[in-house]
Amino acid sequence: MFTNTIISNKILAIARERGLLKSVCPSEIARMLFQNDWRSHMEQIRKVAIALEKLGKVIITQNGIPVSTDFIEGPIRIKISKL
Repeated sequence: MFTNTIISNKILAIARERGLLKSVCPSEIARMLFQNDWRSHMEQIRKVAIALEKLGKVIITQNGIPVSTDFIEGPIRIKISKL
């Protein structure tokens, strides 16, 4: 079982690789860490991403626009907030 720290580190590493102008889908992170049952871990990935957003480390977007993590509905993407 992967801990939230491992998930957090993977999100940050991939987001940094993509840079300030590109984003990553939570499902990409899930597939990297949980190849066989990634769908069952999507909620955990989203929760870790939201925690990172609240710490100012990433930006959560929908349709390319930053959104409040207090009112998220639907698909999200994750961007690094600064390099």
